[in-house]
Amino acid sequence: MSWFVKFPRRAGLLVLLIICLNPGSAFADGQASVPATPNAVTIPHLSSAPKFAQFVGMNDDQIATTGMAKVEGFVQERPKDGEPASQKTEAFLGYDDKNLYIAFLCFDSEPDKVRARMTRRETAFSDDFVEVTLDTFHDQQRGYVFASNPVGVQADGLWNEAGNGPDFSFDTVWDSQAQVTDKGYVVWMAIPFKSLRFSAAELQTWGITLLRVIPRANEWSYWPRVSSRIQGRLNQAGTLTGMEKISPGRNIQLNPYGFFTSSRALDTVDANAPRLVTKPAAFDAGLDAKFVVKDSLVLDIAINPDFSQVESDEPQPTINQRFEVFFPEKRPFFLENASYFQTPINLLFTRRIADPQFGARLTGKLGKYNIGALVADDEAPGKRVAAHDPLAGKGALFTVARISRDLFKQSSLGVMFTDREYQNSYNRVGGIDGRFKIGQNWTTAFQAVSSETRFLDGTKQGGAAYTASLDYTARKLGYTLQYTDYAKGFNTQAGFFVRPDVRAVDSFFRYDFRPEGKHLISWGPRLIMNQTWDHDGTKLNETYVPILQFDLARQTGFSFYYAPESEYLRPSDFDLLKATREYHRQNKGINIRSSYFAKVNVRGEYRWGQRINFVPAPNQPPSLEDRVTANLTVTLRPITPLVIDNVYLLEKLRSRATGANIYNNHIIRSKWNLQFNREFSFRMILQYDAVLANQEYTSLQTTKHINADFLLTYLVHPGTAFYAGYNSNHQNLDSQLRHNEFGLVRTRGSFLNDGRQFFVKVSYLFRL
Repeated sequence: MSWFVKFPRRAGLLVLLIICLNPGSAFADGQASVPATPNAVTIPHLSSAPKFAQFVGMNDDQIATTGMAKVEGFVQERPKDGEPASQKTEAFLGYDDKNLYIAFLCFDSEPDKVRARMTRRETAFSDDFVEVTLDTFHDQQRGYVFASNPVGVQADGLWNEAGNGPDFSFDTVWDSQAQVTDKGYVVWMAIPFKSLRFSAAELQTWGITLLRVIPRANEWSYWPRVSSRIQGRLNQAGTLTGMEKISPGRNIQLNPYGFFTSSRALDTVDANAPRLVTKPAAFDAGLDAKFVVKDSLVLDIAINPDFSQVESDEPQPTINQRFEVFFPEKRPFFLENASYFQTPINLLFTRRIADPQFGARLTGKLGKYNIGALVADDEAPGKRVAAHDPLAGKGALFTVARISRDLFKQSSLGVMFTDREYQNSYNRVGGIDGRFKIGQNWTTAFQAVSSETRFLDGTKQGGAAYTASLDYTARKLGYTLQYTDYAKGFNTQAGFFVRPDVRAVDSFFRYDFRPEGKHLISWGPRLIMNQTWDHDGTKLNETYVPILQFDLARQTGFSFYYAPESEYLRPSDFDLLKATREYHRQNKGINIRSSYFAKVNVRGEYRWGQRINFVPAPNQPPSLEDRVTANLTVTLRPITPLVIDNVYLLEKLRSRATGANIYNNHIIRSKWNLQFNREFSFRMILQYDAVLANQEYTSLQTTKHINADFLLTYLVHPGTAFYAGYNSNHQNLDSQLRHNEFGLVRTRGSFLNDGRQFFVKVSYLFRL
């Protein structure tokens, strides 16, 4: 068990070395210099709703007539934790029987430098913006997030203290108005109580944080003070009181939609008889419904859901991969309230539900109990087999349930169960998990689950999975240690699972020196380490990645890294290997990012070294070859309503023995979004993906894809919208759809339109 001793010890020695080099600041990093008692605000009941026009002049006398409570004294969290905000911010709060009202007055000594663009909802975070987080159950576990940029572009999400920031897949109805002035800018918000969930208490007590972000200064300032020396946000929130006798009321939402589609697509279900299938123009309809139970539970129902308007996945390399590549969920029904099902082991990856016709989800909070339940069907399995197959037309059924109980402050203990049923097969997983906050900076989490699987042929297998982690997060110092164990028979068909029969220890360390100067904000080392082995004790992977990172002013930074890694492949992994073989590779790389100029944002990475060829030519074992990988993202904002995101990904594998190219993979994507106003927008995505393969060295074929996606949107508010879209895909396929031992025959230069779709969709939200 020397791995268990050496791994954290190595990181621990590095921590001690940093402390010895800089003892004063290292120990001061975790001290509780933040006030123990958060600030509080009592807000008044307003006799009339405040108007946006009352705030535009940024005049105290005029604002005083609203009778709203005033909050000021914002404090920096970054770059200079604990220092007063560089620009003055005032906030005003009040409520009536239906809404919570918040107005931000954001004064700026250089108003011409305020970043404010008309763009799509929830894409304005490179602008100046303000944000409010509401912990409506005051449990320091979850909260609602509402944000706006200086021209009123909205973003709303759910904050989960156990997650990594807000989840902006949540959408609800609220109102915002904003305007840039000669003194800075003003944002006005009206948040309906119908859009929130909270307890039935007559006198409400909520947690609240107010945030202003100034991107040109890398500045985040909060009221009350939120410090990076303390882990978490909701545990540092202020207290919001004064609201009495409010209720979401009878909250029923019905969101019917109709859609008109016509399409043509390549059907390869029968590999011996691929064909192009044209579906004539047809009309269909569906319904999303939401029912609030006891003011705090939400039942969501989807009937015949349609996701035509959902944006395609962000590009990432998928060739020469040993294991499945993770693509995040983008469908709204599955994204909303997904945090209720999040556990350390990913037991629910909703993209496994590929083609649902019905779904129901219950989420919410009863007292100290958090509840999540999901039932959905999936018609995809029955569509992946030929028509003569006995399984044709047969669907799968997913059932998921999770309950957790709040313990102490920001701690919880829960159980989770998932079940996928398909004909006479099933996969069932269940277990227990917990998260415990220890002091201001430490968090520990664990999960233990067991699976039982019955396959279509009647055979069974089972196994357990365990994980435990310890995390320390403070302003300068951070350390994470995680142990994971998957048994040989463990399987989760509802979750995202890479490989069984592994044990792994992962560790991450960071330290930040913080000069917080005019140009250099912070810099410091990071270290990523991993060791993986199977249950027979065979080492599978060993990785050490030291990184040196620099953060500069104006959202600019860069880092260098060196990554020596050993990967061990067994005969059970590749038949042509006669014994376990070590592949030792070394990679170097540099990352850059910059938003120095308001109209240009740049992110990029360049990596060089070695990579294993997992797809060698037939009858050849995997080999270690030279590689170059690059990615570059350039976002342009040439005019206020237009945003252009350009992505280029490159991966080249070259023979170490001969210098010949094995393959080149190029992915080029350009996404244009033209926002005519807050409601009306046009989106265009053009993508080219090419794999240029040398079949002397690889079993890959040369493939080329060209895809074009167009979408016109008129979004009144979430739920009420009009969409019109067209998608077309071309590949270098033989027009006769001939096939050989590698699959469909590929051409050298000609392209076949193997898929296209046109659709019109209309939806309308009824709130009863």
